[in-house]
Amino acid sequence: MKTVFHSADTRGHANHGWLNANHSFSFASWYNPDRVHFGALRVLNDDIVAPSMGFGKHPHDNMEIITIPMEGLLRHQDSMGTSSVIKPGEVQVMSAGTGIQHSEFNVDKDHELKLFQIWVFPRAKGVIPRYDQKEFDPIGRHNKWQQIVSPNPDDEGTWIHQDAWFHLADLDGGKTLDYTLRKPGNGVYLLVIEGTATVNGQALGKRDAIGITEADNFNVAATSDTKLLLLEVPMEW
Repeated sequence: MKTVFHSADTRGHANHGWLNANHSFSFASWYNPDRVHFGALRVLNDDIVAPSMGFGKHPHDNMEIITIPMEGLLRHQDSMGTSSVIKPGEVQVMSAGTGIQHSEFNVDKDHELKLFQIWVFPRAKGVIPRYDQKEFDPIGRHNKWQQIVSPNPDDEGTWIHQDAWFHLADLDGGKTLDYTLRKPGNGVYLLVIEGTATVNGQALGKRDAIGITEADNFNVAATSDTKLLLLEVPMEW
């Protein structure tokens, strides 16, 4: 097993007033040659959007985009005709494919919107753009992995055009959880959303992350009540 530790305070940071963003990987004006991507995982942004503010209409292509709201309500509109509100407990997937335009805004006039936005390189370019949104019962991740993204439309959760599997878990302090990778050669990028945990002897705090490669399985030990985001992605594609 090989690991790389990314502490929360080594992420890129940009505060635009209406948007306070932390970047796990190079994004916009922040560039770190050692943190451009982790395999097919290109972007992991931890965003706070001010009340009634957001991203105006802008284009994407040939990227799988996954959005996970943590607090607040996100209004999404796109060139496919989709108009939807995404709330905590739901996951949004957008396959940009041949090209799409969309906007994202904080619906609430009084409270901030907090979300994770994730970009994954697809296994094939030029797919037909598509949109999906699904709600997940939090009970399904209490002391276990809850699959929220996979490559298979018939599998649990949403799906994307890549051999990637995403999971959430809410662990009670003292609990240990094993994870077995779904595909040989894949790696895992594990982010602590809240709480503290250890992986392979590495202590992790809030928003710390660890990249794991050359492993078939590993375990996570929660040293306090802990929320986890696990992203399994191909290291080559």
